[in-house]
Amino acid sequence: MNYTVLTLFPHLIRPWTEEALLGRAAKAGLISFDLRDLRDYSGNRHRRVDDTPYGGGAGMVIRVDVAARALADIREPDETILLTPAGEPLTQPLVEQLATKSHLCLLSGRYEGFDARTEALVTREVSVGDFVMMGGEVAALALIEATARLLPGVLGDAESHAQDSFTTGLLDYPEYTRPLEFDGLQVPDTLLSGHHANVTLWRREQALLRTLKRRPELLDKAALTEQDVRFLEQKKAAL
Repeated sequence: MNYTVLTLFPHLIRPWTEEALLGRAAKAGLISFDLRDLRDYSGNRHRRVDDTPYGGGAGMVIRVDVAARALADIREPDETILLTPAGEPLTQPLVEQLATKSHLCLLSGRYEGFDARTEALVTREVSVGDFVMMGGEVAALALIEATARLLPGVLGDAESHAQDSFTTGLLDYPEYTRPLEFDGLQVPDTLLSGHHANVTLWRREQALLRTLKRRPELLDKAALTEQDVRFLEQKKAAL
């Protein structure tokens, strides 16, 4: 997978791509990053990319012609994605869809965002949540991390993301490690039993219970078995 990121601050993104699992995957040739400065496409000697908004108002807007020159310089991306609060939510199904691509181009804005005509130049608009940040760099990194971890070889264990939150439609079950006891809190006995079937059942029930308590709306779309439904009905009656 190749990630091209167009941003006013490539130096904010670069360290993230050089460390931990992303950096290791890049060194192994599993993923690659092309970080580009939008100012290189300003078209003027002052490298200015923004201007005041028509109609008045606070802030500055990044020009559409700057975005157009930058995007025209990107070679055949599978998707050109504008990071914006107005985009479709970045969900696990969308992440899984994007992870099948070979080249994602991410357009990251600042100030008051891009001229609205930029929307006609992209294939998709994506939001990482119902809030506003100072720029799109963090959103771009969130999309990169979410998709890259699904690529073969990026995670050490190919099965390690199979039970992640949202992958099954549920929140993930709770995990425990040493010490066995901490501040009066014990590791559940089932995890110490060595009985794999019981552990599997416990983890499924804990995922269901967590989802019921914290994100019950997810249960409407989750793939539930009859046993899951019976378990949830019992827990709902007890809540």
